[in-house]
Amino acid sequence: MQPRNMSMSGVVDLAAVKQAQEAKAKAEQARAESARNGGTGAVSPADLVIDVDEAGFESDVLQRSTEVPVVIDFWAEWCEPCKQLSPVLERLAVEYNGRFLLAKIDVDANQMLMQQFGVQGIPAVFAVVAGQALPLFQGAAGEAQIRQTLDQLVQVGEERFGLTGLVVDPEAEPGAERPAAPERPAGPHDAALDAAVQAMDAGDLGGAVQAYKNVLAEEPGNTEAKLGLAQAELLQRVQDADPQKARQEAADKPGDARAQIAAADLDLVGGHVEDAFGRLIDTVRVTAGDDRDAVRLRLLELFEVVGAEDPRVGAARRALARALF
Repeated sequence: MQPRNMSMSGVVDLAAVKQAQEAKAKAEQARAESARNGGTGAVSPADLVIDVDEAGFESDVLQRSTEVPVVIDFWAEWCEPCKQLSPVLERLAVEYNGRFLLAKIDVDANQMLMQQFGVQGIPAVFAVVAGQALPLFQGAAGEAQIRQTLDQLVQVGEERFGLTGLVVDPEAEPGAERPAAPERPAGPHDAALDAAVQAMDAGDLGGAVQAYKNVLAEEPGNTEAKLGLAQAELLQRVQDADPQKARQEAADKPGDARAQIAAADLDLVGGHVEDAFGRLIDTVRVTAGDDRDAVRLRLLELFEVVGAEDPRVGAARRALARALF
């Protein structure tokens, strides 16, 4: 099964963002409903580490990621580094007490999931937050590094997506059924946002751009509309581009702001996030005045498309600051 609500190229999945914006309220409502029914909605510590396969990926990872960050450990029985890393992740999942869920995927039995995540070697650790896939690290890692990565992941889940995590009760029965979250009333701009996503799916990028602008005119802080507009405008810019010609021009004119901006757009749409960022940062270093400002502004726009939670954005922001100052 192809995982839905995922962004494997670094471009934000808008349906996932919309779902994420409702996650906190849904989780809180579920807990309140459970409390009224005499339950706690809590899980056992044993439920913080789960084995996941292709058949259960939708429910065990994608759906759960709207209430808690899900860390995915790709492993195999024959992988010696996995035998060192996996126990650390399992111990930390219990120690973090519901702030993230650990999903273990045996790559030998789930080749399709391995391919969909673009795993080149194991151990490989990803996260899914509100339906969005994020690479965390590959290969062996020290516990201090793992803790730092998990702390950042939890912070992103709380601050950007309002994920409240899981309530853990040591007395809860392992595998106990959790209450389903009640449906939330539709927001005032849901219809317009749905129409914008449908327009993008249909290739009507101009219609999508206008729909998002209409929402932002009434609600300038709408996160989904901001992300949607950035993505729609990016796709609109590259719609009629000749990739081969644009890349050749960029190679021939390394200091030309317009050529590098056009190539960076193509890099990002193709999923080459670090290449896009690096290209523009290098161009900032060799340009000045209006050209430099145009490159800087385009880079900031691409940061919006990828999302502040992506570690590549944080690294590129620091590199940009060094290039500017």
